[in-house]
This record gives sequence, structure tokens and C-alpha cells, in this order.
Amino acid sequence: MARIECPECGHVEETTGLVTICPNCKADLRNVMAEMGHRRETLREVTGDDSMTTHEFIVRTKDLHKIYVMGEVEVPALKGVEVNIRRGEYLSIMGPSGSGKSTLFNMVGGLDKPTKGTCFIEEVDMAQLDAFELAWLRCRKIGYIFQTFNLIPVMTALENVTLPMIFAGMSSDEMMERGALLLDLVGLGDRLHHKPYELSGGQQQRVAVARSLANNPAIILADEPTGNLDLQTGKEIIDLLKELNEESGVTVISATHDLKMIDVSDRVIHIRDGQIERVENRADIDLEVGTLGV
Repeated sequence: MARIECPECGHVEETTGLVTICPNCKADLRNVMAEMGHRRETLREVTGDDSMTTHEFIVRTKDLHKIYVMGEVEVPALKGVEVNIRRGEYLSIMGPSGSGKSTLFNMVGGLDKPTKGTCFIEEVDMAQLDAFELAWLRCRKIGYIFQTFNLIPVMTALENVTLPMIFAGMSSDEMMERGALLLDLVGLGDRLHHKPYELSGGQQQRVAVARSLANNPAIILADEPTGNLDLQTGKEIIDLLKELNEESGVTVISATHDLKMIDVSDRVIHIRDGQIERVENRADIDLEVGTLGV
């Protein structure tokens, strides 16, 4: 589904086909369609899962438990969670605070290890990897987007985006070219040398999205990516993530409270008290997302 905005009257048209004339004011939209085509070509060029593996499930968890020890008290965060996530899927994880969704999110991202059970990324058991192997997997396979952006304040947008490329061993020229291309892709081609404090919250999150794509990951983990954004900006970030998912085939896993995120998801996992409460397909969810600005 393409989202086309008329430059003359601002009318937004969502379509799966070719639109050359604005249905509202009859303005010529051929240049808009050409720009969109160029953008999609660029997106396919700089993103996408280039893994050599062909496993159906890019993430699998099996009997996943996590117990935190606080003094003499044991706090179970996950209680036997089992979930399979398909390659190229857009998945949202939802649940109240303390439900275990952030813990599950951290397990999938290799940021924490289970007390019991296994988490597989492309059939590799992450608990069996040593520190070097785990760092390599996180660097090459997973891109992270955080609610608080986590940009380095003394670095420019371009420097923030290219930082993960240093650890991947790219040359300076490759980093600069790819970083500029990614920032242009998220609509910040004219903000390369701005530092975070010179950018709005939405622009900072766009930098974070570009950074998550630095090393062409197979998986993007988005932890409450719209939590610190206003409604309109949040929707723009959601649309951007969905576009990346559809055009490049990257798997998007989001921990969220945002109902707008459900609308673009293929499946929604509801977690409560450390267990999977239910899993829903988007087509089975009766959800009507309101129109912004009306």
C-alpha cells in the first residue's frame, strides 16, 4: 500500500496502483510517483535481509524462563514462553507494565540471558554463544530502536548512524556514503551534520531508525518507538517502519502500548504475568484507528 500526498492540496491517497492525477484537485502526480519509485529503489538497495539461511522462523523461543533475584526474593519475569516469529513478519508485543514484554524483548535482542530455556536466532541458540560471538550477532543481525532514542549528544546525526558500521569493519568512505543514504531515506538528508539537541523528537527518532539499519540487519527491535512522540509524529515513525518491513523484508518486532502499531502488525502477542496470554492475527482484530487531525 502506497501513501501519496498531493503537493497542491495536501490530499492523501492510499493505493496499491498507479495514481497520476489527484482525485481531489486534479493536480498532476507523476513527479510524486516518480520520486516514490526512486525512494523504493534506494530502500531496497540499502536495506534487506541478506542472510544465506532459509529458515522459516527467524526467531524461536522454547520454554523460556527468566528469574530475577533481588536479595532473598526471586521474581519470575518469564514463565515458559514459547513463540515463533517468521522471517519478514511485523510483530507487536503488548502487555501491561511488569508483564514481561521488555524481558522477552531483551532475550530476543541478546541483551539478557534466560534462566532456563532457549532463544534461537536463525536456529542459533544465543545462550551457547560466547561474548565475542554474541556481539557479532547483535552487530550484524539486529538493529535496535529505543523509546529514548539513545543518540550520543556530542555526535552529529551522520556520526550516530555510522557508529555501528565502525564495529562492522566498514571503511570511512563506505560509512559516509551509506550513512548519508540512510538519513536521506528517513527524510533527514539535509540534517546530516546536526546534533541531537538541534533536532526535534521525531527527527531524533528518525536518526535512530537510520542507525538501526546501519549494518543491514535481519531483525529490527523497536522498544516503544513512539512512546516519546506526539500522535502525528508517532504515526510517521510507524508508517516508516511498515514501509521498511514491506519493501525490504526486514523483520520488525515491537514492544508497544500504541494501538496504531497494532494496525500495521501482521500478528500481536499479548503477554501477561510472564506468559503468553494470546496471539492474534491482524485480520482477526476488530480495531478502528481514528483519523488524525479531524
